Amino acid sequence: MSLLGFRKRHFRDLPRIGRIIGVASRHGFGHLVEQMGLQQFFSLGRRIVSSKKPPSLEHRLSAPERLRLMFEELGPTFIKLGQVLACRPDMLPLEYSRELAKLTDSVAPFPSEKAREIIEQELKERIEGLFASFDDIPVAAASIAQVHQATLRDGTSVMVKVQRPDIDKIIERDISIMRGIADIIEARVPEMAPYNVPGIVDEFARTIRKELDFFIEASNAAQLRSNFEESDVLYIPRIVSELSTKRVLVLERIEGIRINEFAQLDAAGFDRREIALKGAAAFFKMVLQDGLFHADPHPGNIFVLPDGRLGLVDFGIIGRITEENREHFANIFVALAHHDYDALVRQYASLGFLSEESVDIERFEREMKEDIAELLEPYYGMQVKQIDFGTYIDRVTHILLRHKLKLPSNLYLMEKAMITLEGILKQLDPEFNYVESAKPYVSRLIHDRQSPLRVAVAMGKHATNFADAVVLLPKQIRSVFNRFMRGDVRVSIYHEGLHELMRDIDKSSNRLAFSVITAAIIVASSIIIHSGVGPMLFGMPMFGLVGYVIAALFGLWILIGILRSGQL
Repeated sequence: MSLLGFRKRHFRDLPRIGRIIGVASRHGFGHLVEQMGLQQFFSLGRRIVSSKKPPSLEHRLSAPERLRLMFEELGPTFIKLGQVLACRPDMLPLEYSRELAKLTDSVAPFPSEKAREIIEQELKERIEGLFASFDDIPVAAASIAQVHQATLRDGTSVMVKVQRPDIDKIIERDISIMRGIADIIEARVPEMAPYNVPGIVDEFARTIRKELDFFIEASNAAQLRSNFEESDVLYIPRIVSELSTKRVLVLERIEGIRINEFAQLDAAGFDRREIALKGAAAFFKMVLQDGLFHADPHPGNIFVLPDGRLGLVDFGIIGRITEENREHFANIFVALAHHDYDALVRQYASLGFLSEESVDIERFEREMKEDIAELLEPYYGMQVKQIDFGTYIDRVTHILLRHKLKLPSNLYLMEKAMITLEGILKQLDPEFNYVESAKPYVSRLIHDRQSPLRVAVAMGKHATNFADAVVLLPKQIRSVFNRFMRGDVRVSIYHEGLHELMRDIDKSSNRLAFSVITAAIIVASSIIIHSGVGPMLFGMPMFGLVGYVIAALFGLWILIGILRSGQL
C-alpha cells in the first residue's frame, strides 16, 4: 500500500495514526517511522519538539522493553497484540516474546452507568428486573471488559462480565491501521521481511475477534465444566446462558482464596503441596486426556475453594490439543525415557512443519539431534526434582525455532500456559515437579495407544481408507483418460539447472551467429577487393579494407569471450 493510499483509506483515523506515530517515536522507534515515511502523519510542531527533546532514560532501555512500554501506552488493542505475540515465539525473537509476557491487562474501569446501559441493551430488560442486586463498583477491569458482582432473583451469586463501550469498533479501527502499517513495512523495510508483519496482524485479528465474542467464551466454559463434572480436583462455574449474549457474560460466582495468597491459604489450613498436585493434575487432564485447556492460568484466575478444590474463571483464551498431538506427546515421553534422540527428532518434526521449502532433511535431522542431545544429556544425571521444566521447554523451543521448525499456534499456547502454571505451583511447593505429576496421564496415554481395541480401530480406519481408494481409483483413471482424450491434460516439467542450460545455449547460439556474420563480412570484403571497384585506399578498395577491420574486431571479441569462459 502506498502512503497516499494509506492516507486516503484512513483519513478519518489521522488523529489516532498521529498518536501511534508519536508514541512510537518517543519510545525510540523514530528511525523506523522515518524509514516508512510515516513522519508526515506527525504534526510539524510536535516533530520539531520531539527532535529537540534530549534522549530520556527510557531510550536507554532495550528494544524489547521499549516495545512493551509503547504497547502499554497505546492501550487495549496493542496490549492484546503484545499478549498474543508473547505466546508466539516463532513470530518474534525470543527476547521480545519474554518481555511482552510482562504486559498486564489491568486498566481503569469505565463508568457503571455505561455497564448498566450495555446490559439493558443486550438483555432487553431493566437491571432491576434481571438481578436482585447489582454492585456498581467493578471487582476487575481489563482491556476488553470489566466484571461486576450481582445476585440473581433466585438468590444465586453471579459475576457479570460486560464489554467496554464500543470496544469492538475501537479494535477494528486499530486492526485496520495496523494492517496498513504492516503493508508499508513489508514494502519499505526489507529487514523486517523475515517476521512477516502482515501475518502477525492477521493472526492477532483472528485471536482478538474470538475474545470479543462472549458466546465462544460461554461455550468453552460449558465444555470445560462438562469435562470436570465429577472431579474432586477442579470446579468450573456454571454459565447462566439465559442472561449471556455476545457482549455480556453471566456466570456463577465462586468463593475462594486466590492461589497466590499464601498467608491466607496457610491460615485456612490448606496443604500447599496438595494444592500444587491438584493444579498439575487438572492441567494434565485437560492437555493429555480431554484436549481442551485453560490457556491463561495466572493467579487472578485460580482460586482455592473451601472444599479444597481449585476453581477457574475467565475462559476467553482456551487452547485445543488434537488426538494426533497427544500421540506425539506420548512418543516424546517414551523417547526421553529411552534416550532415543532419533525418535525425539522425528516426533518434534512431526509436531510442526519446516518453514522453508528446500531443506536438506538429513542435515536438519543430524544437526537437530546433536542440539537435543547436548541439551538433554546433563538432565539424565540429575534427580527428577532438580529439573526446571520451564527452562527445558524454553530451550527446546529455541532449538526448534533455530532449525526453522514451526509448531502450530495451539502448542505455543500450551507451552506458555505450562510455564506460567509451573511458576505458581513451585511457589506453593518448592519440591514440585511437572515430570512426576505427568506420569499417570502419560502412562494412560501410552496404554490407550497400545490397547488392542485402539489398534483394531486404527487398522479398521486404514482399511476403510484403502477400500475407498480402491473404489475411487477406476473413476479417477477414467476421469484422467477422458481429459486426455479431450486434450485437457497438461504436463508441467520443472528441471533444476534448466535456466543455466538455456543461458549457455543462448551464449553458444550468439557466438555462432557472430561467427557466421564475421565469415560473411570476410567473404564480402574479399569479393569487393577482388573486383577493384569503388574508392581506393593504399591501392585497394576502401570498403573491402573496412570490412576486414570489422571482421577482425568481431573475431577478436569472439575469441576473448571463449577464453574468458574457460571452454576453449
